[in-house]
Amino acid sequence: MQKHIPNNPIKLTRSEQKRQQILTSAIELFCNQGFVHTSMDEVAKLAGVSKQTVYSHFGSKDILFASAIESKCVVHQLTGDLLEDPIQPELALKTFAKHFGEMIISEEALTVYKACVSQADTHPDTSKLYYEAGPLHVFELLETYFAKVNELGRYHFDKPRDCAVRFCLMLFGEQRVALELGLNFEEDMLLRQQYLQDCADMFLRAYRADSR
Repeated sequence: MQKHIPNNPIKLTRSEQKRQQILTSAIELFCNQGFVHTSMDEVAKLAGVSKQTVYSHFGSKDILFASAIESKCVVHQLTGDLLEDPIQPELALKTFAKHFGEMIISEEALTVYKACVSQADTHPDTSKLYYEAGPLHVFELLETYFAKVNELGRYHFDKPRDCAVRFCLMLFGEQRVALELGLNFEEDMLLRQQYLQDCADMFLRAYRADSR
């Protein structure tokens, strides 16, 4: 009889575990208190590490904030790995739409976004950090991917950066707009997933080389 071999998850080093503890704690505090009212001391206390350890992993609160936002992109698989293969853009963009669509309606994403907007006049640097670590990061991933797809000739994404912004904004949908305004908007998840997939189909049809 064949023995069952359990799947062994990749074990993090002690340093990697502490880094993850710090990021998790930072995200919680940034969401609950905002960037301005969160101190590195509080992050260290919640993470169960020393303040020196926090600074050794993240040299400043700005870097920690940006890293926390980037870590949420990783959790939702919004990385270069997702948009690596230009041969099957149909699959890649539908997968991207699913993950991006889930992230932008998550409570954490909305909380941080609304906090940045509410403090944009008094703390514009925070909004800049958020933009560079979140939206800009995603736009650049798509821009690079569209340029690769263009080389194969099946699709023509003129001005890849504009195409990246256009696609992301399509995926917001009614739910994200309502949630930004603090409205209690609940949408059937199957309907939202269908909306996201339809957006990907529509977007790709618009940029097919043989349709121009």
